[in-house]
Amino acid sequence: MLVLSAENYVYQFEPGMKGVAEARPGEKVIFETKDCFAGQVESENTSCAAIDSDHVNPATGPLSVAGAEKGDLLGVSIENIELASRAFSVVIPGKGALHDKVDEPLIRAVEIDNVRRTGTFKNISLPLKPMIGVIGVATESDSIPTGTPGKHGGNMDTRDITSGATLWLPVFQRGAMLALGDCHALMGDGEIGCSGAEVEARVTVSVDILKGSAFSWPLLVTAEEMMVIVSAETIDQAAATASDVMVALAAKTLDLDLKDALILCSLTMDLRISQIVDPLKTVRAVLPLNILPWERVKSALKCADVV
Repeated sequence: MLVLSAENYVYQFEPGMKGVAEARPGEKVIFETKDCFAGQVESENTSCAAIDSDHVNPATGPLSVAGAEKGDLLGVSIENIELASRAFSVVIPGKGALHDKVDEPLIRAVEIDNVRRTGTFKNISLPLKPMIGVIGVATESDSIPTGTPGKHGGNMDTRDITSGATLWLPVFQRGAMLALGDCHALMGDGEIGCSGAEVEARVTVSVDILKGSAFSWPLLVTAEEMMVIVSAETIDQAAATASDVMVALAAKTLDLDLKDALILCSLTMDLRISQIVDPLKTVRAVLPLNILPWERVKSALKCADVV
């Protein structure tokens, strides 16, 4: 099985990315990832002032996927996320949803028990839910830091990007150039303190391609739901765009006019906040698969006029 070492990493998603390895559709790949601090936090006594903010959120890769071309969708099926034994979470003045409440930085460890599937914070036992914070592909034109989300994926910090889910990313460059990192042992929707339980990890995925299935935003398919993941400057903008895209997708997939699709989504679609602490804010629009079956969506995605 192909293994990408954590020593192969990027801090930017950009058009000219060069793959450090290549995989074929259907092939399994292991990504070994650093934590979001790139190993700069060694204990609760580490000085936050000593963290180099230009070297955070390293993403392991890029992986070139044979046959992926602009206008395709790259499928990344997450098969397993193995965690290191300790994670760290921070609060920093000026960062996070309650930035004005934090007068001094603080680092706290979360001890990971991979057998019991729990993390311990301040003697409180918490159920683990390993997830991938940063996952994306080469961009169409701009160079975007790994800490920023967008149409290419990036730092979406969406806790449903976890084992058993498949993320479909728009392909903008030949080979797609997949990179991922910033894994969390657990994180609440919103990530309000500015970090999850940041942890080194070993992520096993398999890759696939939907040829000629252009779509403008990342799509996530879980066992029961489908999600459109949108990032924008404000939560309101992200929510509006995610709603617009999902309504259009439902209309096309189910052969409904726009108004009927809007009513359907008003009855059955959830809007969930992924994160509110990155340079752009991320919202996901969620529909159950029993309303919007994936096989029918795949057929609809073959049409060029899908959003």
